[in-house]
Amino acid sequence: MAPDRGTSRSPDYQSIPTPPSNSQHEDTDENVEERQRRRSEARRFIAHHASEGQNFTIRGILVGLFVGLVICFSNMYFGLQTGWVSSMSMPSSLIGFAFFKTLSKHLDLPFTPVENVLVQTVAGSMGTMPLGCGFVGVMPALNYMLKPEEGGPLFLSLWKLVLWALGLCFFGVVFAVPLRKQVIIREKLKFPSGTATALMIGVLHGRETITDTTVSQTTSSNARPEEEPAEAYTADEAADVEEVNKMQSSNWKANVKLLIISFVISGLYTLATYFFPILRNLPVFGWTLAESWLWTLNPSLAYVGQGIIMGPATTTHMLLGAIVGWGILSPLAKNRGWAPGPVDDWEKGSKGWIVWVSLAIMLADSVISLGYIAFAPIVTHGGEYLGDARRKIMKRDWKGLLHVGPTQNRVGYAQIRGGEEVLTPLEETEPVSRDSNFSQEEEVKDLPEPDAPQEHLVNNRTVWIGMILSVVFCVGTIRIVFGALVPIYATIIAVLMALVLSIMGVRALGETDLNPVSGISKLAQLFFALIIPQSNKNSVLINLIAGAVSEAGALQAGDLMQDLKTGHLLGAAPNAQFWGQIIGSAVGAVVSALIYRLYTSVYEVPGDLFQVPTGFVWIFTARLVTGKGLPYMAWQWALGAAVIFTATTILRIVGTGKKWHPYIPGGIAVAVGMYNVPSFTLARAIGGFVNWYWKAYRKRDETPIVVLASGLILGEGVVSIVNLLLASASVPHL
Repeated sequence: MAPDRGTSRSPDYQSIPTPPSNSQHEDTDENVEERQRRRSEARRFIAHHASEGQNFTIRGILVGLFVGLVICFSNMYFGLQTGWVSSMSMPSSLIGFAFFKTLSKHLDLPFTPVENVLVQTVAGSMGTMPLGCGFVGVMPALNYMLKPEEGGPLFLSLWKLVLWALGLCFFGVVFAVPLRKQVIIREKLKFPSGTATALMIGVLHGRETITDTTVSQTTSSNARPEEEPAEAYTADEAADVEEVNKMQSSNWKANVKLLIISFVISGLYTLATYFFPILRNLPVFGWTLAESWLWTLNPSLAYVGQGIIMGPATTTHMLLGAIVGWGILSPLAKNRGWAPGPVDDWEKGSKGWIVWVSLAIMLADSVISLGYIAFAPIVTHGGEYLGDARRKIMKRDWKGLLHVGPTQNRVGYAQIRGGEEVLTPLEETEPVSRDSNFSQEEEVKDLPEPDAPQEHLVNNRTVWIGMILSVVFCVGTIRIVFGALVPIYATIIAVLMALVLSIMGVRALGETDLNPVSGISKLAQLFFALIIPQSNKNSVLINLIAGAVSEAGALQAGDLMQDLKTGHLLGAAPNAQFWGQIIGSAVGAVVSALIYRLYTSVYEVPGDLFQVPTGFVWIFTARLVTGKGLPYMAWQWALGAAVIFTATTILRIVGTGKKWHPYIPGGIAVAVGMYNVPSFTLARAIGGFVNWYWKAYRKRDETPIVVLASGLILGEGVVSIVNLLLASASVPHL
């Protein structure tokens, strides 16, 4: 379990203004014709770039896999330490661009924006597999934390680890495809990280974009003079294009140089920590607090980089969780005798006691947040759907009535059609009839949204066959790996539930840039506690497997949707991204299993370096919802925390977009700060303050510090491989 993709996401671009709804335009002939023209130009742009012939290339796949390998090692390293992972989509596009730019004189075909989309799609899908396949949470819980009376500890052979990983890595990708039409094309959800990546790729490749009514021109090296100018973004996405103006001053060479320098500095520091382990836990508050209450600082540059990416609001909430958990609750539980063991003991110490409180906070936040995402659109926009239906009936548009759904920027649910029925982008939109009894505004609403050509979409047959095969494969692999320990009906229910919860995850990601995979997995665990009898001695094991399946589905669907948003803004072919994600996920699943076995064979897990706190969160959640293992006085404090953060979560929902919203503690962030030791949280808080100083105080462009943070993270993640080799060779510490 990761602390959601909210604490592992790309930079917080929620400050980008939401594009104005079409309903805000006056209903005049000029406005209608102008919007009609823009859609036609947008379709021509998408058609042109989707036909570039470089949407899917072998070289793009290979470079994406190489970058993904680096990210995969990095994510496994940090995931086993704190549960944090990142798809690193922006640095992936930068690294891919730098690689091909360096070799540009030797390339037969230039490196295009749509090929860069393929590179970052493959790299991101491969890099997140340590989380998607459960190697940073569920698998350590099964291997090292499952008690004998619960059916453990349960160790899997290498081939079973690989089979388990492959079983989880496909069905979420396939399920994301039919969601694309709804959330990207019709509703135009923001997907801030995907939008930001598209903006960076556009700047790297020299695409000059001019906002609103001016048509943009492509100036990349492969553009031909005779090509017709095309609009890069639709009018509804004009606000996204404005953000490019902030990034145009960023020179790719300067960014690459900054990435390399930060990578080297972080790598050297990481190498030094092997020979001087004290660097990982500096007693900045004195030896008493360090030895008795675990208040130390890990001045890891990578964790500072993570804090920069997370932003000041999230890191401040995490710091609040650390203060409440380790500064108040831990001493209280120890002194009152509720947790009499050593503080750092997960079973009898306050370290394990406060996890129960953090679990209650996470569950409360997840239930309220996901419940709002699921039901608010229906309640809020039900009247609009009825209005759409009434208008279609009056127009006798019976076919359209069967597919009533949101149009333009309207946010809500609609029936998702299996087909991708759109006009060929090169076709001109037919003139709007002036004799209609309905306004031209309504006619424009009913026009197809700009989309890729039909031949570049994933066809329905592929989706249906892929869905059936991936679900059957998932159920079959879990049966082979765990045998009769996990009933087949439980696996089937887990997969179906994962698909439903993935919808909420994708919608949350599109609106907030937060993929609540940890909350989704906790809801799945809670649900399975209700359907699996507690008398079943394997109930904890089944609970863990069900949660892992749900987390994998939501993560994969969300990752692909972010990439599809990037591709849509740049005119990339969705089917190329789909197959790129499949390849990256498959390779990443195998590689993640190998890396996990490598780390666990060399290092003690859980141990000083890899404390795998998310593994304990998983196993404790399974015991909580199945009514097992709750320590003395834990449920009273957990209940109180749940009540408090139910209120704060509701307040955050009500205050979305308000100035005071960042000051209301986020439940997930507070919980993460509570179950991680303070040393990690303090370093991230430093990064968050750096972000605040650079963006809010200095009011500078965010791109340089994002590149800096990416280099710091990748530097420690990659050089940790060197430390791994030193440890396996038993090289002594100094």
